[in-house]
Amino acid sequence: MNFSIITATYNSYPAIQDCIDSIAQQTLKPEHLIIDGQSKDETLTTMKNSSSVSQYISEPDKGIYDALNKGLRLAQGEIIGLLHSDDLLADATTLEKINQAFEETGADVVYGDLVYVDKEDTSKVIRYWKSQAFQPALLNRGWMPAHPTVFAKREVYAKYGQFDLSFDIAADYDLMLRIFQDKTLKFAYLPAVITRMRVGGASNKSLKNIIHKSSEDYRAMKKNRLPFPLWTLACKNLSKIPQFLKR
Repeated sequence: MNFSIITATYNSYPAIQDCIDSIAQQTLKPEHLIIDGQSKDETLTTMKNSSSVSQYISEPDKGIYDALNKGLRLAQGEIIGLLHSDDLLADATTLEKINQAFEETGADVVYGDLVYVDKEDTSKVIRYWKSQAFQPALLNRGWMPAHPTVFAKREVYAKYGQFDLSFDIAADYDLMLRIFQDKTLKFAYLPAVITRMRVGGASNKSLKNIIHKSSEDYRAMKKNRLPFPLWTLACKNLSKIPQFLKR
């Protein structure tokens, strides 16, 4: 299968080089699209100098979800994944493993595990997001797959559209609810670390952002008609505690 990886950037130097390298080193070579918000640092130069970047654009945008939406419109691969500019694919065979999971299961969506790592030392695991095989009841318990580990067929995005820009932080959760509520789709869990995410993302970098994220999560739950959104929100937040205990 042909893969497209979309990366949204804004002033992402020097971490963007690690992101690009982790994709360039894959044994299964993907299309790599970088959507930049007109960075003022060395991000653009880094993109231009990389032979593994298939296409890039640099222009003003409305934030990360707007950039990712642009990438979704440009992507040509049969399978689409997202890798943020601070993050890395786990190892050189990650896409090969995901491809094998698609072929063996006939899934429409494949997802796996994620580790949060130290900003400077990406081998140091801070938090381990262990996922599990999907069951519809999990959504009411606040479960969602780690979005940076989700790889979906282009047809899935064609059916469910793009990120809702009315959300500042929780547009990924909203999109995951839309996709995983579809009983006609087949989901496959790959029990392996797919993404290494540096700590300090927008949703958890401050108490203010955590409160804002919870508010948006609740709105996404209401929008997608989960029956007990307050219970689901409590479960979602509490479910993160074990992630700090596993290494």
